[in-house]
Amino acid sequence: MTGNIGNTKERFMRVVFLAAACASILCVLLICLFIFANGLPAIGKIGPLNFLTGTRWRPGNNLYGIAPMILGSVYVTAGAILAGAPLGILTAVFMARFCPRRLYGILNPAVSLLAGIPSIVYGFFGLVVIVPATRALFGGSGKSMLTTSILLGMMILPTIITVSEAAIRAVPESYCEGALALGATHERAAFFVILPAARSGVMAAVILGIGRSIGETMAVIMVAGNQSVIPKSPFLGLRTLTANIVLEMGYATDLHREALIGTAVVLFVFILMINCLFSVLKRKTL
Repeated sequence: MTGNIGNTKERFMRVVFLAAACASILCVLLICLFIFANGLPAIGKIGPLNFLTGTRWRPGNNLYGIAPMILGSVYVTAGAILAGAPLGILTAVFMARFCPRRLYGILNPAVSLLAGIPSIVYGFFGLVVIVPATRALFGGSGKSMLTTSILLGMMILPTIITVSEAAIRAVPESYCEGALALGATHERAAFFVILPAARSGVMAAVILGIGRSIGETMAVIMVAGNQSVIPKSPFLGLRTLTANIVLEMGYATDLHREALIGTAVVLFVFILMINCLFSVLKRKTL
């Protein structure tokens, strides 16, 4: 009798888990269906080449070129990774291999707190601290590609640190012991044995950081300048794909609204390509 009850519970939980997985997949499919069904017709009306490579975004003149927004998203994402990934990975190595227990008890909650800060708070910090500092050092308005990259680099730190630390701690301790037995120092063992062994998890952390930075909207709007022109200098303003959607969706109608959804299609495909690239790289490193 007890065995039958246990089997029934197991079958029931399998059904629950299967239903949860199917619901998640259904949500993703519905989102994809909505975006592509509403965005692809607009791209077809405008012309894929004109839409993707056009340099002028003027809805009042029926000009819908998103090349400045694509480049803006690429530039600030690359800048955020350059600013945040090295610092995040080094911090993860320190916390996993060198951090004293008392200090770890302070750093770990601090990193978790950084992850829980709302985007609007980061944006306000960037507006009142980073923007004036950039203006004082380099001139201009202070709202620029550089400011946005620094702010996004700060925002992706918790993701990179948390995932990288977990990957580093998952490496068997025998790797470090073997390196030490061969005469390596603790630092050399950490950076030339442990870190390469955890490269798959570290890459996952960087990819998650890229996803966070390219999808960020509110903080970017507050510090980027929101100029729909191709950025020619790190000290000039720009507009990202996400900011373009948020700034104009509230009043857009007809083809203008469809073009904004088409922008979401490009953003979706962009993120999908990044994830596929990560999957390929992960297979090669395993």
